[in-house]
Amino acid sequence: MNTVSVTAQRSGNRTDRQVYDVKADPATVSDTVADTLNKVPSVAVDADGAVTLRGKTNVQIYVDGKPSAMMQGENRAMAISSMPAGDLDSVEVINNPGAQFGNEGGGGPIINLVMRRERRPGGFGSVTAIAGSGGRAGVNAAGSYTTGRMSIQGGGYIRKEERHGTGETRRERIDPLTGARAHSSQDTSSDARQQTASLQGMVSYNLGDKDVLAAGANFMSQSTEGVSSERYLGTNTAGLVDSDYLRTGARDGRNRNYGVSARLDHKGDAPNEVMKFDLRLSGARIEGDARYATDYTVRPLRAQAPRSRLDNLSENRIADFTGDYELPGEHGTFRAGYKLARTSNVFDNAYFDIDAPGGAERSNTARTNRFELDETTAALYASYQWRIDRAWSVSGGLRTEYTDVDMFQATTNVRAGNHYLDAIPSAFVTYGWSDDTTIRLNYAKRIRRPGAGDLNPFVVYVDEFNVSSGNPSLQPSDSHSLELGLETKLGKVDTTVRLYGRRETDLISERRIFIADNVLLTTRENAGSSRSGGLEFTLGGKATEKLNISASGNVGHAEQTVLGRQGDATRSATSITGRARIAYQYNRENNFNLSLNAQGKTLFGEGYRQPSYTADIGYRRSVTPTLSLVVNVSDLFDSQKTEIITETDRLREYSIRRPDGRRVMVALSYRFGGFSAGAGRPGGPWWTGHA
Repeated sequence: MNTVSVTAQRSGNRTDRQVYDVKADPATVSDTVADTLNKVPSVAVDADGAVTLRGKTNVQIYVDGKPSAMMQGENRAMAISSMPAGDLDSVEVINNPGAQFGNEGGGGPIINLVMRRERRPGGFGSVTAIAGSGGRAGVNAAGSYTTGRMSIQGGGYIRKEERHGTGETRRERIDPLTGARAHSSQDTSSDARQQTASLQGMVSYNLGDKDVLAAGANFMSQSTEGVSSERYLGTNTAGLVDSDYLRTGARDGRNRNYGVSARLDHKGDAPNEVMKFDLRLSGARIEGDARYATDYTVRPLRAQAPRSRLDNLSENRIADFTGDYELPGEHGTFRAGYKLARTSNVFDNAYFDIDAPGGAERSNTARTNRFELDETTAALYASYQWRIDRAWSVSGGLRTEYTDVDMFQATTNVRAGNHYLDAIPSAFVTYGWSDDTTIRLNYAKRIRRPGAGDLNPFVVYVDEFNVSSGNPSLQPSDSHSLELGLETKLGKVDTTVRLYGRRETDLISERRIFIADNVLLTTRENAGSSRSGGLEFTLGGKATEKLNISASGNVGHAEQTVLGRQGDATRSATSITGRARIAYQYNRENNFNLSLNAQGKTLFGEGYRQPSYTADIGYRRSVTPTLSLVVNVSDLFDSQKTEIITETDRLREYSIRRPDGRRVMVALSYRFGGFSAGAGRPGGPWWTGHA
């Protein structure tokens, strides 16, 4: 198997994906999954937990090859920012998914988190204690026991931390007739304390020589307490102050996630014939209670009550039943399968104005709403991989999906629905040039269907001058992507180079329009198209016996329709993204590493995001064969930030957000019973699947 040491080490590529082994990274002792994803080539996770791949935001995250409620909507950022990276075995990047993968939850490329499994007979386990700056502390534990026909695995973690952030926004509202401009500024700060706890377990049993039955469950809970402050100053086109206030808030939040699963694997009579049935139920529930106090120096028109309260609830449930069949033959492999899924979403916001001085609450009907969405999906797929000879193989697949969407806006008692029938092809060609060189060509069509938040038509209050709403008339967006890759070995350096291109139509884009003098509505619409392409590379190897150097990069060019401009305007950008890592093994007990990361310019419908740069350092010491100490410093130069520029005919806006910045983490990990290669990190299963 071809291997290469990159920021996250590649353990071997498959026809439709790149596989990165993350177990060997010493930082996994204290890292979260979000930290690890930030080390995978062309993947980026910002301070808010938003994930991009090659600059694209419609990324699906799977767990052990299946979707989960935890990895959708608001839950995803919380989940990947809390889960220990030590629970991962590898990360699979699937830029052009094949026919076996559905289009729910984003319809774009897929990042598949493969969780760790211990299958050797006997008992194994690990315990890790973590402490760091910003009130960060935690304990991870995992273990497994395998004997005879039965295997039991489980684990859990407790983690707490404090999060701080600041932001500023400078906005110009432009009169389209006169060109006159009204200015406003908004400065924010926030502080939050989070506590997260998780438990998970799985049991598998060999019913005989041909059948394996597995079942499991997981539960994660997070509580958050936070305060925020917002200073707003606005002027009209004549330069006179028309709004000036200070708004403070206090919020309590609760997040609960769960999952249960059952799986049966059956070996057929033919050699390597396999049939798998997988049933998964998962859910996520986010609840929050926020209180706001606003002190007006200059009170704007249509201002909210000085005191207010918001109760909000979002809930997501997924029932997923799949079957997969694989039959290898003399000249190729046939695969087929089905999927039946039901997804339910609820958004419930209750807004109250608080009267002074008695404190009585009055429901604000203009800002209170409940929206429900149910989606049913049925899919069939089939593919065939033909081995032409020892060098050539060709694979083609087709997936057919039927989706029925039922929407209910309870506040206005309005029901609506839609349904889609899509045929989704994919194709892969592989040529083994030599023992060290492989060439791959692949194509995939994907469908991005709008989610519940995209479709909710009710106007949701954000703050005094910002509101948002979805669009129930949204249609799916199509994408076609093509990739040509070369995997080879140049001397001692494992090298991969990929040329790729993507075309998207009927983009689901954010559109911001003024619905009053100073009130900006963020909504969504099918608008325009985009083209993107570029060159991606990874390389790595040993410079000396003790020094390992690896690098990855992406030079991409994107062109996208500009929203909010007259005529057929487009915006283009060339983005350079790169990562480099230097690992020095001083001796068997001491290891040092330095990582450098650069994210290039990213386009969106109304503007672009500026480049950003970070650096991390780490040290690991093996105190004993079973005890290790790890020290990590993230964002060494305190340079992480999110800087966004919006440019339309009616709006010019500059915003910047700065998260905590530099973090220092210290972890002490103890393992017992022995662990597989790359051990010393907290392992064990997190999800209930069966590999």
